[in-house]
Amino acid sequence: MNRYEIQLLQNIRANPCVTITMPSHRTSPDNKQDPIRLKNLVAEATDRLLRDFSKRELEPLLKRLEQTTAEIDHEHNLEGLALFVNRDFARVYRLPFPLPERVVIDETFATRDLVYALNRTVRYWAIALAEKPTRLFAGTNDVLVEVTEGEFPLTPEPPSRAALGRLQGRTDRVGEKPDLEARFIEQLDDAFEPFHKQESLPIVLIGVERLIGAFRKHSRFAGAVVLEIRGNHDSTSAHDLGKLIEPRIGEIIAERGRQALSELEAAVGARRCASTIGEVWRYAHEGRGATLLVEQSYHAPARIDATGLHLLVAEDTTPPEVVDDAVDDVIETVIRMGGRVVFVPDGTLREHGRIALVLRY
Repeated sequence: MNRYEIQLLQNIRANPCVTITMPSHRTSPDNKQDPIRLKNLVAEATDRLLRDFSKRELEPLLKRLEQTTAEIDHEHNLEGLALFVNRDFARVYRLPFPLPERVVIDETFATRDLVYALNRTVRYWAIALAEKPTRLFAGTNDVLVEVTEGEFPLTPEPPSRAALGRLQGRTDRVGEKPDLEARFIEQLDDAFEPFHKQESLPIVLIGVERLIGAFRKHSRFAGAVVLEIRGNHDSTSAHDLGKLIEPRIGEIIAERGRQALSELEAAVGARRCASTIGEVWRYAHEGRGATLLVEQSYHAPARIDATGLHLLVAEDTTPPEVVDDAVDDVIETVIRMGGRVVFVPDGTLREHGRIALVLRY
């Protein structure tokens, strides 16, 4: 799952929309209880729906819900399972982080738990460079999902005569062989660019030293590389690649945090940042957030004032007008409007009130 899929869910309006989330298990025997737990949640959702709608109104939705749950293979579960179903739409997501056990019925799908959890995980692109097809993976923690869209897996095309001529023209000495590796990286960049535009995530680079060196030298995405896994992994499975990356995930977190803090420092100097939850909330809802930095354990219940422009931190969380966590609201808003979110260790943003927003130019 990525932020564009979350945006898709957030943009769907129908009455009713059913959201079911639950913790799940990767391995046996624990995953044997997952279908039972899901069945109980589906029964709960059905009972609640039948209180407010007629069976005839619900028939398409209930049929889709039954079909969707029947198709889930619980042998491939991860730590969390999420279902989003209405009469015309159904999605199931297996997620590498636990989710609360919950049934939500509303005119929209409930995405807050996903946004909260997803942005507290490590997400990245992994590019496995190879003489065989180069593979692209979307990584979340130690879980890699291969991308099989666009031009991936990528098999480099042999350069045309015109391309060979251009490459020959780039050489320093007459008679020097064209740099075919530069051509390969150029093709790779063109294939990867649409995915990078979707989500500008850190890159984990996997491959032999020669190909990693070529990427570092020629790729316009070389600056996004935060981790290298060296060696011949042409045939290594996604599962095993994830296990190689997992022990070094801390490096990705640290590097992403350093980059975001450098960006914030530059924004402070340019007077292009907001601090404290109230100020950040306002600018985020104006669509001005480029990068949101949040301390990992920071939460802030709050209420919106009568003008709808200002956020006031609330001590009492029981009144219905109080937002349970304004930090979650800001995170969701920044993502929905095309920004990114980076979590940093507690105490890092003390001068900013534990939260800061780098504003768009």
